[in-house]
Amino acid sequence: MIPIRDVIPSRTTPVVTVALIGFNLLVFLFQSSLSERGLDLLLSNFALVPADFSLGTVVTAMFLHAGLAHLAGNLLFLWIFGDNIEDRLGHGRFIVFYLICGFAAAFAQTALDAESRVPMVGASGAIAGVMGAYLILFPHSRIVMLFPLPPIVFELPAVLFLVMWFAIQFLNGVGTLPVFGASRLTGGVAFWAHVMGFAMGVVLVPMMRRRERSAVEWWDTHTPTVDKRIL
Repeated sequence: MIPIRDVIPSRTTPVVTVALIGFNLLVFLFQSSLSERGLDLLLSNFALVPADFSLGTVVTAMFLHAGLAHLAGNLLFLWIFGDNIEDRLGHGRFIVFYLICGFAAAFAQTALDAESRVPMVGASGAIAGVMGAYLILFPHSRIVMLFPLPPIVFELPAVLFLVMWFAIQFLNGVGTLPVFGASRLTGGVAFWAHVMGFAMGVVLVPMMRRRERSAVEWWDTHTPTVDKRIL
């Protein structure tokens, strides 16, 4: 199942969300133009390596991706959930919120495998924070989903979608812990970055949202429904 969009329209232009998507795309195009050695040099200087942790690489690593599928998945989720959170926080607060969630995600993954020399890249920790914020601010929303074969479009409650996503990340993260037989957390998916990013979004967004933008929510005057023209 592939999420397509949510049913809550943004009341403002999501300039930061669009800018983040555009910058991630530009960086990926640059990555794709590099030779294998050039890419190795890029990762060694700008990816986050837990054993050589630095605050600068926490930021730069958020804009690097391991491949097209990694990039596409992250940007799809940012596009679906980011505009609404930016709308509720305001542009300036949204970028601060995004970066804080990204930092929290990086710290969590690093703390669990501080000696790892495997580069960490991707925006998924920060985007997980956006998803956690969406769970808090839009509990009555619905996500339009696509089941590819045969093509079927249907709605899923946002709460169900987000809680299921978080549960998958948490359970997979638990499975990587040494107490459950995993020898190290090297390579693969940074599940604990997803978990901590999501949790930070849940905790942080009530403190950062602009109250005047939450006085009347969209679902108070509308009934969410799929646009039948897309079926």
